[in-house]
Amino acid sequence: MTGLPDPIQQRLGLAPGTPPILALKGVSKYFPGVIANEDVNLEVYPGEIHALLGENGAGKSTLMNIVTGIYKMDAGEVIVGGETRDFASPTDAIEAGIGMVHQHFKLVRAFTVAENVHLGWPDTPKRISRRTLETRTAKLSEELGLAVNPSAVVADISTGEQQRVEILRVLARDAKLLILDEPTAVLTPKEARELFAALRAFTARGNAVIFISHKLDEVMEISNRVTVLRGGRKVATEWTENCTEKSLAQMMVGREIVLTETGERAAPAADVAPCLSLSDVSLTTAQGTVLKNISLDLRPGEILGVAGVAGNGQRELTYVMTGLATPTSGTITLDGADVTQAGARAMAQKGIGHIPEDRLHSGMAPTLSITDNAVLREYSQPPLTRKGWFSPKGATNLAREIAKVAEVMVPDFAMPARNLSGGNQQRLVARREMRIADKILVAAYPSRGLDVGAINTMMRYFVELRDKGVGVLLISEELEELMNFSDRIAVMFHGEIMGIVPTKGADVEEIGLMMGGKRQEAAE
Repeated sequence: MTGLPDPIQQRLGLAPGTPPILALKGVSKYFPGVIANEDVNLEVYPGEIHALLGENGAGKSTLMNIVTGIYKMDAGEVIVGGETRDFASPTDAIEAGIGMVHQHFKLVRAFTVAENVHLGWPDTPKRISRRTLETRTAKLSEELGLAVNPSAVVADISTGEQQRVEILRVLARDAKLLILDEPTAVLTPKEARELFAALRAFTARGNAVIFISHKLDEVMEISNRVTVLRGGRKVATEWTENCTEKSLAQMMVGREIVLTETGERAAPAADVAPCLSLSDVSLTTAQGTVLKNISLDLRPGEILGVAGVAGNGQRELTYVMTGLATPTSGTITLDGADVTQAGARAMAQKGIGHIPEDRLHSGMAPTLSITDNAVLREYSQPPLTRKGWFSPKGATNLAREIAKVAEVMVPDFAMPARNLSGGNQQRLVARREMRIADKILVAAYPSRGLDVGAINTMMRYFVELRDKGVGVLLISEELEELMNFSDRIAVMFHGEIMGIVPTKGADVEEIGLMMGGKRQEAAE
């Protein structure tokens, strides 16, 4: 013993001998036929933002589910604040000062935002009025820089808004260790910056954050150290300042990532007949007018990007384009024929695929098997159904084929779809929908929750569809993604189209102004 400070504590500005807030020793977790985690060691110290990286299915969420008491580990030790713990439930973890925002939301959809924020919180008075709940939530929202509508019912708000509620709900509690699983996936750059400021303030008080993300630029910006998992095992733990985005990507996937090239090509000429047209389409729901006088054309062989802050009508736009919602007014035409009242089944049969923003609840039936979910679009057609007879063997064979192309490892096709990792759910839904997208693919946030390799593969598929003459509508919060892959970009704000610009030569600042509510003419 030399008596010298531990390099980790020294670099984090901690007193020598300061124990980690969380230490994992030899943690292992197995599912039938799958190594979820094996012999994982990890230490997270006070004042540290520790990034956790890995491909989809690498075991990140499973490991954190063990830390938060959702799963029981098969081997190993969890040490919190120097004490060995064995959490029987998430409640035990919360009482020990560990809070987590999950990739799949844990909100009660029938409750309001304010009710969800206060649900299960010891600081919530036993007798309290709805108005007081909403006032307290509005104050928390302002203090933490996460804009929410306290009176809105969770089932009626967008995925992006639900994510903000989840983050607000956990940040409101005085946890010592905060675990965030893809926290910025549905936040704007401004909101992400505000979250980062809140996290830095949180760790400056002697707390710690485990930050799970596939956005390598954010990992480089926010974290002190990075741990990489691959195949359920720890590959490395490095100081972030010693890493690059490229080196992290290589550690994650075990190979060099070659980014997809879109190829030099001209966008479809303006005089090419659109495959899908919306003319003055509006949609009014119980929450008010969510789409207002939307007019746009999608041409064959075009990727039309849609930019905008989450919750500005993008979800509802995909609904009317795929027949899930009938416009209150306006007209939708497909190859010149009126399909305004067609409905979702008819639109799918006409060759329109749909990757929804909520892959688990809108894109899948979580309790049904992986096989059932994989063949949802084709179960009534040959070879799965002939003369009214359904072939379970044929369904399993098709599910295996889709999973293989989607690069999804499935140990048991009979297990519920909810057991797949979020990224694997996304890839399975995407490949299923691409199979039926003979004319149009509507893709809402398709890269959300995917690792860098999977995003690259997904975008390559979209480019291939485009080159086959399929019209692709691509909705994303990532402006760089839209700029790289779209032919044109439409910008939405409060349910309206602020403008549509060709991507080539587009001004990012102009698009940013439109995202904030300035119409194209005013922006110019």
